[in-house]
Amino acid sequence: MDTAPSLAAPAELASAVGPMPEGVTFPMPPVFDSVEEERRYRKEQLAAGFRLFGRFGFSEGVAGHITVRDPENPQWFWVNPFGMSFNQIRASDLVLVDHEGNLLRGSRPVNRAAFVIHSQVHAARPDAVAAAHAHSLHGKAFSSLGILLDPITQDACAFFEDHGLYSDYRGVVNDVEEGRRIGAALGPHKAVILQNHGLLTVGHSVAEAVWWFVTMERSCQTQLLAMAAGTPRLIDRETALITREQVGSHLAGWFQARPLWDQITASDPDLFD
Repeated sequence: MDTAPSLAAPAELASAVGPMPEGVTFPMPPVFDSVEEERRYRKEQLAAGFRLFGRFGFSEGVAGHITVRDPENPQWFWVNPFGMSFNQIRASDLVLVDHEGNLLRGSRPVNRAAFVIHSQVHAARPDAVAAAHAHSLHGKAFSSLGILLDPITQDACAFFEDHGLYSDYRGVVNDVEEGRRIGAALGPHKAVILQNHGLLTVGHSVAEAVWWFVTMERSCQTQLLAMAAGTPRLIDRETALITREQVGSHLAGWFQARPLWDQITASDPDLFD
């Protein structure tokens, strides 16, 4: 079962919350009484994440994938069936694969690039429960520059000194060794820019990974617009680091996704099927 919300705002988000009278609660990530409950929750979150990607227009043909580890065996992960529209994916449509690419559950194939990239990202980052990658418009455009995001806005500060750059594009990712190089470029960060390809984000939950992707895509768009208009003024390093602590934590990522989750689960109740 989900736990009851905290009665006080956690320290890392306290500055964003006004006075909390008695009886006012602060939502927190759930914990579960069984593996089955947690698996169902993760799959529903994953299906909701795909619906959000579809709603934001992040699809590009059959490209793009989000994965979440299975709570019983972290060497397995759930992923979207190859060639299925983000806008139609339900929890029951998701397929389960292991880090060797074997299909464990489901009746539809898995995108080879999804296995190659995500298996190696998950292997390199045992802390990452979920990973998200898509060929979003502004992420693709920004990735072609071969540069990192600058701290030019409050939102972009979430990625300040917390994202990597993979600059060795070699075509569609079909080689496990390239997946390993992507994992190495990600390093300990929440995101990596794949040059001439797109964006990839990770998180301690599906909600967190999806939120970092959404806001990173928007930060890429913002920097492209600002660079086209002139020379953006950077936020100084000390302020950027302070801001990252305020808006870039695991809990902040999970919490900032909540309005999107409320919206998509209300509009697309069939995702739970």
